[in-house]
Amino acid sequence: MSIRPNSIEARDVLNVLHPYTNAVKHEKSGPMVIAGGDGIYVIDNAGNRYIEGLAGLFCASLGFSEQRLVRAATRQMEQMPFYHSFGGKSHETAVELAERLINLSSVPMSKVFFANSGSEANDTAVKIVWYYHNAIGKPEKKKIISRLRAYHGVTVASASLTGLPANHRDFDLPINGILHTDCPLHYRYAEPGESEEAFATRCAASLEELILREGPDTVAAFFAEPLMASGGCIVPPPTYYEKIQAVLKKYDVLLIADEVICGFGRTGNMFGCETFGIAPDMVSMAKQLSASYMPISALMINEKIYQAIRSDSDKIGTFGHGFTYGGHPAAAAVALETLKIYEERNILDHVRSVMGKFQAGLHAFSDHPLVGNARGIGLIGALEIVKDKTTKEVYDPSWGVAAHVGERALTHGLITRALGDTVNFCPPMIITDSQIADMFARVRRALDDTYVWVTAGRPVS
Repeated sequence: MSIRPNSIEARDVLNVLHPYTNAVKHEKSGPMVIAGGDGIYVIDNAGNRYIEGLAGLFCASLGFSEQRLVRAATRQMEQMPFYHSFGGKSHETAVELAERLINLSSVPMSKVFFANSGSEANDTAVKIVWYYHNAIGKPEKKKIISRLRAYHGVTVASASLTGLPANHRDFDLPINGILHTDCPLHYRYAEPGESEEAFATRCAASLEELILREGPDTVAAFFAEPLMASGGCIVPPPTYYEKIQAVLKKYDVLLIADEVICGFGRTGNMFGCETFGIAPDMVSMAKQLSASYMPISALMINEKIYQAIRSDSDKIGTFGHGFTYGGHPAAAAVALETLKIYEERNILDHVRSVMGKFQAGLHAFSDHPLVGNARGIGLIGALEIVKDKTTKEVYDPSWGVAAHVGERALTHGLITRALGDTVNFCPPMIITDSQIADMFARVRRALDDTYVWVTAGRPVS
Protein backbone atom coordinates (compact mmCIF):
# COMPACT_ATOMS: atom_id res chain seq x y z
CA MET A 1 0.00 0.00 0.00
CA SER A 2 1.28 3.46 -0.87
CA ILE A 3 1.23 6.08 1.85
CA ARG A 4 -0.34 9.37 0.79
CA PRO A 5 1.99 12.35 1.43
CA ASN A 6 1.04 14.54 4.41
CA SER A 7 -1.57 12.01 5.55
CA ILE A 8 -1.85 10.94 9.19
CA GLU A 9 -0.15 7.70 8.11
CA ALA A 10 2.78 9.55 6.55
CA ARG A 11 3.14 11.82 9.58
CA ASP A 12 3.14 8.77 11.84
CA VAL A 13 5.93 7.08 9.88
CA LEU A 14 7.93 10.31 10.02
CA ASN A 15 7.57 10.96 13.75
CA VAL A 16 6.45 7.97 15.84
CA LEU A 17 8.59 5.08 17.12
CA HIS A 18 6.18 2.17 17.58
CA PRO A 19 6.46 -0.51 20.26
CA TYR A 20 6.58 -4.15 19.16
CA THR A 21 6.87 -3.15 15.49
CA ASN A 22 9.31 -3.93 12.68
CA ALA A 23 10.47 -0.40 11.83
CA VAL A 24 11.49 -1.26 8.25
CA LYS A 25 8.12 -2.85 7.43
CA HIS A 26 6.32 0.00 9.15
CA GLU A 27 8.00 2.57 6.92
CA LYS A 28 6.55 0.76 3.91
CA SER A 29 3.07 -0.07 5.16
CA GLY A 30 2.33 2.73 7.63
CA PRO A 31 0.02 2.44 10.63
CA MET A 32 -3.56 1.31 11.00
CA VAL A 33 -5.15 4.44 12.44
CA ILE A 34 -8.02 3.88 14.87
CA ALA A 35 -10.39 6.84 15.04
CA GLY A 36 -13.22 5.71 17.32
CA GLY A 37 -14.92 2.94 19.25
CA ASP A 38 -18.36 1.53 19.93
CA GLY A 39 -18.79 -1.25 22.48
CA ILE A 40 -16.60 -4.21 21.46
CA TYR A 41 -15.86 -2.55 18.09
CA VAL A 42 -13.25 -0.04 16.95
CA ILE A 43 -13.43 2.06 13.78
CA ASP A 44 -10.48 3.07 11.63
CA ASN A 45 -10.04 6.43 9.93
CA ALA A 46 -11.52 5.04 6.71
CA GLY A 47 -14.73 4.12 8.54
CA ASN A 48 -14.12 0.36 8.67
CA ARG A 49 -15.49 -1.38 11.75
CA TYR A 50 -13.68 -4.21 13.57
CA ILE A 51 -14.39 -6.53 16.47
CA GLU A 52 -11.54 -5.87 18.91
CA GLY A 53 -10.75 -9.49 19.71
CA LEU A 54 -7.91 -8.66 22.10
CA ALA A 55 -9.65 -5.81 23.98
CA GLY A 56 -6.83 -3.55 22.81
CA LEU A 57 -3.97 -5.22 24.68
CA PHE A 58 -5.88 -7.62 26.97
CA CYS A 59 -7.28 -4.54 28.71
CA ALA A 60 -10.40 -2.71 27.45
CA SER A 61 -12.75 -4.79 29.57
CA LEU A 62 -15.78 -2.50 29.14
CA GLY A 63 -15.24 -1.84 25.46
CA PHE A 64 -14.55 1.48 23.81
CA SER A 65 -17.55 3.72 24.51
CA GLU A 66 -18.34 3.58 28.23
CA GLN A 67 -19.49 7.14 28.97
CA ARG A 68 -19.59 6.66 32.74
CA LEU A 69 -15.80 6.41 32.72
CA VAL A 70 -15.48 9.54 30.59
CA ARG A 71 -17.69 11.44 33.03
CA ALA A 72 -15.76 10.12 36.05
CA ALA A 73 -12.51 11.45 34.61
CA THR A 74 -14.11 14.78 33.72
CA ARG A 75 -15.61 15.29 37.19
CA GLN A 76 -12.30 14.57 38.87
CA MET A 77 -10.33 16.78 36.48
CA GLU A 78 -12.71 19.65 37.23
CA GLN A 79 -12.46 19.16 41.00
CA MET A 80 -8.74 18.39 41.39
CA PRO A 81 -6.78 17.56 38.24
CA PHE A 82 -3.57 16.43 39.93
CA TYR A 83 -1.93 15.74 43.22
CA HIS A 84 0.73 13.32 44.38
CA SER A 85 1.22 11.06 47.38
CA PHE A 86 4.87 11.84 48.19
CA GLY A 87 5.82 12.92 51.69
CA GLY A 88 2.61 11.69 53.31
CA LYS A 89 0.25 13.63 51.01
CA SER A 90 -2.99 11.99 49.93
CA HIS A 91 -6.34 12.50 48.25
CA GLU A 92 -9.71 10.86 48.61
CA THR A 93 -9.84 8.90 45.34
CA ALA A 94 -6.56 7.11 46.05
CA VAL A 95 -7.63 6.25 49.61
CA GLU A 96 -11.00 4.93 48.49
CA LEU A 97 -9.47 2.91 45.67
CA ALA A 98 -6.92 1.34 48.01
CA GLU A 99 -9.71 0.37 50.40
CA ARG A 100 -11.72 -1.20 47.59
CA LEU A 101 -8.77 -3.22 46.32
CA ILE A 102 -7.84 -4.58 49.74
CA ASN A 103 -11.46 -5.56 50.32
CA LEU A 104 -11.60 -7.31 46.94
CA SER A 105 -8.39 -9.27 47.44
CA SER A 106 -8.72 -13.03 47.59
CA VAL A 107 -5.99 -13.20 50.28
CA PRO A 108 -5.29 -10.77 53.16
CA MET A 109 -3.34 -7.70 52.04
CA SER A 110 -2.12 -4.73 54.03
CA LYS A 111 -1.27 -1.78 51.75
CA VAL A 112 -1.57 -0.64 48.14
CA PHE A 113 1.17 1.17 46.20
CA PHE A 114 0.03 2.99 43.05
CA ALA A 115 1.91 3.32 39.77
CA ASN A 116 0.99 3.84 36.11
CA SER A 117 1.54 0.54 34.31
CA GLY A 118 1.93 -3.15 34.92
CA SER A 119 5.64 -2.83 34.13
CA GLU A 120 6.04 -0.23 36.88
CA ALA A 121 4.08 -2.30 39.38
CA ASN A 122 6.27 -5.34 38.71
CA ASP A 123 9.43 -3.24 38.73
CA THR A 124 8.33 -1.93 42.13
CA ALA A 125 7.79 -5.49 43.34
CA VAL A 126 11.38 -6.37 42.37
CA LYS A 127 12.72 -3.40 44.33
CA ILE A 128 10.55 -4.27 47.33
CA VAL A 129 11.81 -7.88 47.25
CA TRP A 130 15.36 -6.57 47.57
CA TYR A 131 14.42 -3.91 50.13
CA TYR A 132 12.50 -6.45 52.22
CA HIS A 133 15.39 -8.89 52.46
CA ASN A 134 17.81 -6.13 53.42
CA ALA A 135 15.33 -5.00 56.07
CA ILE A 136 15.04 -8.47 57.63
CA GLY A 137 18.79 -9.05 57.65
CA LYS A 138 19.09 -11.39 54.67
CA PRO A 139 21.09 -9.31 52.20
CA GLU A 140 22.26 -12.39 50.25
CA LYS A 141 18.68 -13.49 49.49
CA LYS A 142 18.13 -11.48 46.29
CA LYS A 143 17.72 -13.77 43.28
CA ILE A 144 14.33 -13.79 41.62
CA ILE A 145 12.85 -16.61 39.55
CA SER A 146 10.43 -16.13 36.70
CA ARG A 147 9.45 -18.56 33.94
CA LEU A 148 10.25 -19.11 30.30
CA ARG A 149 7.56 -17.46 28.11
CA ALA A 150 6.43 -15.27 31.03
CA TYR A 151 5.52 -11.65 30.42
CA HIS A 152 5.96 -9.15 33.26
CA GLY A 153 6.71 -5.89 31.47
CA VAL A 154 9.39 -3.90 29.69
CA THR A 155 11.35 -1.88 32.25
CA VAL A 156 14.91 -3.07 32.81
CA ALA A 157 13.85 -5.26 35.74
CA SER A 158 10.41 -6.34 34.53
CA ALA A 159 11.71 -7.12 31.02
CA SER A 160 14.35 -9.28 32.67
CA LEU A 161 11.54 -11.19 34.38
CA THR A 162 9.83 -11.55 31.00
CA GLY A 163 10.88 -14.85 29.47
CA LEU A 164 10.57 -14.03 25.76
CA PRO A 165 13.70 -13.76 23.56
CA ALA A 166 12.67 -10.61 21.67
CA ASN A 167 12.42 -8.72 24.97
CA HIS A 168 16.04 -9.60 25.81
CA ARG A 169 17.89 -9.67 22.52
CA ASP A 170 20.19 -6.64 22.02
CA PHE A 171 18.84 -4.98 25.18
CA ASP A 172 21.55 -6.77 27.21
CA LEU A 173 18.91 -8.49 29.32
CA PRO A 174 18.20 -10.19 31.63
CA ILE A 175 20.10 -8.42 34.40
CA ASN A 176 22.05 -10.46 36.92
CA GLY A 177 20.04 -12.23 39.57
CA ILE A 178 16.97 -12.92 37.41
CA LEU A 179 16.50 -16.62 36.66
CA HIS A 180 13.97 -18.57 34.61
CA THR A 181 12.41 -21.96 35.23
CA ASP A 182 10.13 -24.19 33.17
CA CYS A 183 7.08 -22.97 31.28
CA PRO A 184 4.02 -25.00 32.39
CA LEU A 185 2.61 -25.65 28.91
CA HIS A 186 1.76 -29.34 28.85
CA TYR A 187 0.97 -29.42 25.12
CA ARG A 188 4.43 -28.23 24.12
CA TYR A 189 6.77 -29.33 26.92
CA ALA A 190 5.41 -32.57 28.38
CA GLU A 191 7.32 -35.76 27.72
CA PRO A 192 5.60 -38.44 25.58
CA GLY A 193 2.79 -40.05 27.57
CA GLU A 194 3.31 -37.72 30.56
CA SER A 195 0.05 -36.82 32.30
CA GLU A 196 -0.75 -33.24 33.25
CA GLU A 197 -0.28 -33.95 36.95
CA ALA A 198 3.03 -35.74 36.33
CA PHE A 199 4.14 -32.76 34.24
CA ALA A 200 3.17 -30.41 37.09
CA THR A 201 5.23 -32.55 39.48
CA ARG A 202 8.22 -32.33 37.15
CA CYS A 203 7.88 -28.53 36.87
CA ALA A 204 7.87 -28.24 40.67
CA ALA A 205 10.86 -30.57 40.96
CA SER A 206 12.73 -28.51 38.37
CA LEU A 207 12.02 -25.34 40.37
CA GLU A 208 13.32 -27.00 43.52
CA GLU A 209 16.46 -28.13 41.71
CA LEU A 210 17.07 -24.56 40.53
CA ILE A 211 16.67 -23.19 44.06
CA LEU A 212 19.03 -25.81 45.48
CA ARG A 213 21.57 -25.23 42.70
CA GLU A 214 21.56 -21.47 43.28
CA GLY A 215 21.41 -21.84 47.06
CA PRO A 216 18.16 -21.36 49.02
CA ASP A 217 19.76 -18.58 51.05
CA THR A 218 20.16 -16.57 47.83
CA VAL A 219 16.71 -17.06 46.26
CA ALA A 220 14.24 -14.36 47.26
CA ALA A 221 11.09 -14.52 45.14
CA PHE A 222 9.10 -16.22 42.39
CA PHE A 223 6.97 -14.24 39.90
CA ALA A 224 3.98 -15.84 38.21
CA GLU A 225 1.05 -14.81 36.07
CA PRO A 226 -1.85 -17.06 37.13
CA LEU A 227 -2.38 -17.67 33.41
CA MET A 228 0.53 -16.75 31.13
CA ALA A 229 -1.20 -14.54 28.57
CA SER A 230 1.34 -12.94 26.23
CA GLY A 231 3.45 -16.10 26.17
CA GLY A 232 0.59 -17.86 24.38
CA CYS A 233 -2.34 -18.14 26.81
CA ILE A 234 -0.73 -20.88 28.87
CA VAL A 235 -3.14 -22.48 31.33
CA PRO A 236 -1.23 -24.31 34.08
CA PRO A 237 -2.00 -28.02 34.51
CA PRO A 238 -3.98 -29.28 37.52
CA THR A 239 -1.97 -29.33 40.80
CA TYR A 240 0.73 -27.05 39.32
CA TYR A 241 0.34 -24.14 41.72
CA GLU A 242 -0.27 -26.42 44.70
CA LYS A 243 3.10 -28.09 44.05
CA ILE A 244 4.95 -24.87 43.16
CA GLN A 245 3.75 -23.14 46.33
CA ALA A 246 4.89 -26.08 48.48
CA VAL A 247 8.41 -25.63 47.09
CA LEU A 248 8.37 -21.87 47.68
CA LYS A 249 7.17 -22.33 51.26
CA LYS A 250 9.85 -24.94 51.94
CA TYR A 251 12.64 -22.51 51.01
CA ASP A 252 11.05 -19.28 52.30
CA VAL A 253 10.66 -17.76 48.82
CA LEU A 254 8.18 -14.91 48.33
CA LEU A 255 5.43 -15.35 45.73
CA ILE A 256 4.40 -12.39 43.59
CA ALA A 257 1.25 -12.84 41.48
CA ASP A 258 1.12 -10.77 38.30
CA GLU A 259 -2.63 -10.14 37.86
CA VAL A 260 -2.12 -7.42 35.24
CA ILE A 261 -4.14 -9.40 32.66
CA CYS A 262 -5.98 -11.99 34.77
CA GLY A 263 -7.35 -9.54 37.33
CA PHE A 264 -10.92 -8.19 37.53
CA GLY A 265 -12.91 -11.01 36.01
CA ARG A 266 -10.98 -12.27 33.01
CA THR A 267 -10.75 -15.89 34.25
CA GLY A 268 -14.29 -16.01 35.65
CA ASN A 269 -13.28 -14.88 39.15
CA MET A 270 -12.29 -11.44 40.37
CA PHE A 271 -8.65 -12.53 40.39
CA GLY A 272 -6.75 -15.33 38.71
CA CYS A 273 -5.38 -16.22 42.14
CA GLU A 274 -8.90 -17.41 43.06
CA THR A 275 -9.19 -19.45 39.88
CA PHE A 276 -5.90 -21.27 40.43
CA GLY A 277 -5.63 -21.36 44.24
CA ILE A 278 -2.68 -18.99 44.63
CA ALA A 279 -1.84 -17.27 47.94
CA PRO A 280 0.73 -14.56 47.07
CA ASP A 281 2.72 -12.13 49.20
CA MET A 282 2.30 -9.36 46.63
CA VAL A 283 -0.13 -8.82 43.76
CA SER A 284 0.41 -6.50 40.79
CA MET A 285 -2.53 -5.27 38.73
CA ALA A 286 -3.30 -2.79 35.94
CA LYS A 287 -5.18 -2.94 32.60
CA GLN A 288 -8.76 -3.91 33.60
CA LEU A 289 -8.39 -1.98 36.86
CA SER A 290 -9.55 1.10 34.93
CA ALA A 291 -10.82 -0.75 31.85
CA SER A 292 -7.72 1.01 30.43
CA TYR A 293 -9.53 4.32 30.05
CA MET A 294 -6.76 5.87 32.16
CA PRO A 295 -3.25 4.56 32.89
CA ILE A 296 -3.05 3.19 36.43
CA SER A 297 -1.56 0.19 38.20
CA ALA A 298 -1.31 -1.03 41.75
CA LEU A 299 0.82 -3.35 43.83
CA MET A 300 -0.75 -4.89 46.92
CA ILE A 301 1.58 -6.09 49.68
CA ASN A 302 0.83 -8.23 52.71
CA GLU A 303 1.44 -7.28 56.33
CA LYS A 304 4.76 -9.14 56.54
CA ILE A 305 6.15 -7.07 53.66
CA TYR A 306 4.69 -3.85 55.05
CA GLN A 307 6.25 -4.32 58.49
CA ALA A 308 9.69 -4.68 56.93
CA ILE A 309 9.16 -1.55 54.80
CA ARG A 310 7.87 0.30 57.86
CA SER A 311 10.93 -0.45 59.97
CA ASP A 312 13.47 0.17 57.21
CA SER A 313 11.88 3.45 56.13
CA ASP A 314 12.17 4.60 59.75
CA LYS A 315 15.82 3.57 59.88
CA ILE A 316 16.66 5.30 56.57
CA GLY A 317 14.28 8.21 57.05
CA THR A 318 12.08 7.51 54.03
CA PHE A 319 10.81 4.83 51.67
CA GLY A 320 12.77 6.13 48.70
CA HIS A 321 10.56 5.01 45.85
CA GLY A 322 7.58 6.46 43.99
CA PHE A 323 6.16 7.81 40.73
CA THR A 324 4.96 11.36 40.14
CA TYR A 325 1.69 10.15 38.67
CA GLY A 326 1.15 7.13 40.90
CA GLY A 327 -2.47 7.21 42.11
CA HIS A 328 -3.25 10.19 39.86
CA PRO A 329 -6.67 11.54 40.96
CA ALA A 330 -8.32 11.22 37.53
CA ALA A 331 -6.93 7.72 36.96
CA ALA A 332 -8.00 6.63 40.44
CA ALA A 333 -11.48 8.08 39.89
CA VAL A 334 -11.86 6.13 36.65
CA ALA A 335 -10.64 2.95 38.36
CA LEU A 336 -13.21 3.45 41.14
CA GLU A 337 -15.98 3.93 38.60
CA THR A 338 -14.81 0.83 36.74
CA LEU A 339 -15.07 -1.24 39.92
CA LYS A 340 -18.55 0.18 40.55
CA ILE A 341 -19.63 -0.82 37.04
CA TYR A 342 -18.27 -4.33 37.53
CA GLU A 343 -20.35 -4.62 40.68
CA GLU A 344 -23.55 -2.91 39.51
CA ARG A 345 -23.70 -4.77 36.20
CA ASN A 346 -22.63 -8.11 37.68
CA ILE A 347 -19.78 -8.37 35.20
CA LEU A 348 -18.51 -11.54 36.86
CA ASP A 349 -21.89 -13.19 36.35
CA HIS A 350 -21.90 -12.03 32.75
CA VAL A 351 -18.42 -13.45 32.12
CA ARG A 352 -19.49 -16.75 33.65
CA SER A 353 -22.61 -16.80 31.47
CA VAL A 354 -20.72 -16.36 28.18
CA MET A 355 -17.36 -17.99 28.83
CA GLY A 356 -18.75 -21.46 28.08
CA LYS A 357 -19.77 -20.27 24.60
CA PHE A 358 -16.34 -18.63 24.18
CA GLN A 359 -14.38 -21.73 25.21
CA ALA A 360 -16.58 -24.04 23.13
CA GLY A 361 -16.10 -21.81 20.09
CA LEU A 362 -12.36 -21.70 20.68
CA HIS A 363 -12.00 -25.47 21.08
CA ALA A 364 -14.13 -26.10 17.99
CA PHE A 365 -11.07 -25.03 15.98
CA SER A 366 -9.27 -28.19 17.10
CA ASP A 367 -10.59 -29.77 13.89
CA HIS A 368 -8.85 -27.22 11.69
CA PRO A 369 -5.73 -28.47 9.87
CA LEU A 370 -3.68 -25.48 11.08
CA VAL A 371 -4.61 -25.73 14.77
CA GLY A 372 -2.51 -27.97 16.97
CA ASN A 373 -3.89 -26.80 20.29
CA ALA A 374 -6.82 -24.66 21.42
CA ARG A 375 -6.55 -23.51 25.02
CA GLY A 376 -7.96 -20.98 27.42
CA ILE A 377 -10.10 -20.25 30.44
CA GLY A 378 -12.80 -17.69 31.12
CA LEU A 379 -12.76 -15.06 28.36
CA ILE A 380 -9.18 -15.55 27.23
CA GLY A 381 -7.72 -18.11 24.88
CA ALA A 382 -5.34 -18.92 22.05
CA LEU A 383 -4.89 -21.17 19.03
CA GLU A 384 -1.43 -22.66 18.50
CA ILE A 385 -0.66 -22.96 14.80
CA VAL A 386 1.25 -26.05 13.64
CA LYS A 387 2.43 -27.53 10.37
CA ASP A 388 1.79 -31.11 11.49
CA LYS A 389 -0.91 -31.86 14.06
CA THR A 390 0.51 -35.32 14.84
CA THR A 391 4.14 -34.37 15.44
CA LYS A 392 3.36 -30.79 16.59
CA GLU A 393 5.96 -29.52 14.12
CA VAL A 394 5.72 -25.77 13.63
CA TYR A 395 6.16 -23.74 10.47
CA ASP A 396 9.45 -22.02 9.76
CA PRO A 397 9.22 -18.75 11.76
CA SER A 398 10.16 -16.78 8.65
CA TRP A 399 6.82 -17.81 7.13
CA GLY A 400 4.91 -15.85 9.79
CA VAL A 401 1.89 -18.14 9.55
CA ALA A 402 0.21 -17.06 12.80
CA ALA A 403 0.81 -13.44 11.82
CA HIS A 404 -0.85 -14.17 8.47
CA VAL A 405 -3.91 -15.48 10.31
CA GLY A 406 -4.04 -12.12 12.08
CA GLU A 407 -3.71 -10.25 8.79
CA ARG A 408 -6.52 -12.26 7.22
CA ALA A 409 -8.68 -11.74 10.31
CA LEU A 410 -8.25 -8.01 9.78
CA THR A 411 -9.68 -8.29 6.26
CA HIS A 412 -12.70 -10.02 7.81
CA GLY A 413 -13.21 -7.23 10.36
CA LEU A 414 -11.46 -8.72 13.40
CA ILE A 415 -8.43 -7.47 15.30
CA THR A 416 -6.42 -10.07 17.18
CA ARG A 417 -2.72 -10.56 17.84
CA ALA A 418 -0.25 -13.22 16.81
CA LEU A 419 2.52 -13.90 19.31
CA GLY A 420 4.99 -16.46 18.01
CA ASP A 421 3.00 -19.48 16.83
CA THR A 422 -0.20 -18.53 18.66
CA VAL A 423 -3.18 -16.38 17.76
CA ASN A 424 -4.62 -14.81 20.89
CA PHE A 425 -8.17 -13.84 21.87
CA CYS A 426 -9.26 -11.72 24.82
CA PRO A 427 -12.38 -9.73 23.88
CA PRO A 428 -13.99 -7.03 26.03
CA MET A 429 -15.85 -8.68 28.90
CA ILE A 430 -19.12 -7.10 27.75
CA ILE A 431 -19.18 -9.36 24.67
CA THR A 432 -22.43 -11.28 24.06
CA ASP A 433 -23.07 -14.84 22.89
CA SER A 434 -24.02 -13.66 19.39
CA GLN A 435 -20.91 -11.48 19.16
CA ILE A 436 -18.75 -14.43 20.22
CA ALA A 437 -20.27 -16.51 17.43
CA ASP A 438 -19.63 -13.68 14.95
CA MET A 439 -16.03 -13.29 16.12
CA PHE A 440 -15.24 -16.98 15.72
CA ALA A 441 -16.93 -17.10 12.29
CA ARG A 442 -14.43 -14.45 11.21
CA VAL A 443 -11.59 -16.46 12.78
CA ARG A 444 -12.68 -19.53 10.79
CA ARG A 445 -12.53 -17.57 7.55
CA ALA A 446 -9.08 -16.24 8.43
CA LEU A 447 -7.80 -19.76 9.19
CA ASP A 448 -9.26 -21.10 5.95
CA ASP A 449 -7.65 -18.28 3.95
CA THR A 450 -4.31 -18.98 5.61
CA TYR A 451 -4.51 -22.71 4.95
CA VAL A 452 -5.07 -22.04 1.26
CA TRP A 453 -2.12 -19.63 1.33
CA VAL A 454 0.36 -22.04 2.96
CA THR A 455 -0.84 -24.96 0.81
CA ALA A 456 -0.15 -22.84 -2.29
CA GLY A 457 3.36 -22.04 -1.03
CA ARG A 458 2.63 -18.55 0.32
CA PRO A 459 1.97 -16.66 -2.92
CA VAL A 460 2.58 -12.92 -2.80
CA SER A 461 -0.69 -11.07 -3.26
